[in-house]
Amino acid sequence: MVKKLQKSKTQKTTGVPLPGSVKDSAQQIWQAGLGAFTKAQAEGAKALETLVKDSVSIQRKTKAAAEEKISEATSKMSTMATDISSKASGQWDKLENIFEERVAKALNKLGVPSAKDIAALIARIDELNKAVQKMSAKAPAPSAAPVKAAVAKTAAAKAKVAAKATTKRAASTRKTETAAAAPAAPTQAE
Repeated sequence: MVKKLQKSKTQKTTGVPLPGSVKDSAQQIWQAGLGAFTKAQAEGAKALETLVKDSVSIQRKTKAAAEEKISEATSKMSTMATDISSKASGQWDKLENIFEERVAKALNKLGVPSAKDIAALIARIDELNKAVQKMSAKAPAPSAAPVKAAVAKTAAAKAKVAAKATTKRAASTRKTETAAAAPAAPTQAE
């Protein structure tokens, strides 16, 4: 092509017409384009297949890498969630303990026994019950005779009190009757 341009320069100086050389150059350009197109078409299919194969392998690699990153992120997030959950439950337990302590202090100030106090009292009552049972097993059983004698004495004392009351009433009734009769007698004597 360079040679043709050089010839065309020489032809300009010589005065030979240029349209034939332009036509030849255009024809060569056209043929070069057709050749490039044909070659690109033939090699393009191969290049396309190569590109498809490469893209499939790249897609697999990126998919595997993405899945790996997702699993890493998921495991990190679950670990963080577990940590946060344990910290939150720990804080909740602390808050609950503080609340329970303050309520216990307030109840203690009001004189309400705590669960520990009640448990200690129950244990003490159990000990005393055992001691009473041991003592009652060692001591002889009380007989019914002394109880009957005490009941009889009480009944006799009540009977005496009732008899005295009856006697006093009768005596006071007699006194009032004689007192009423005594003034009447002297008036008859008159």
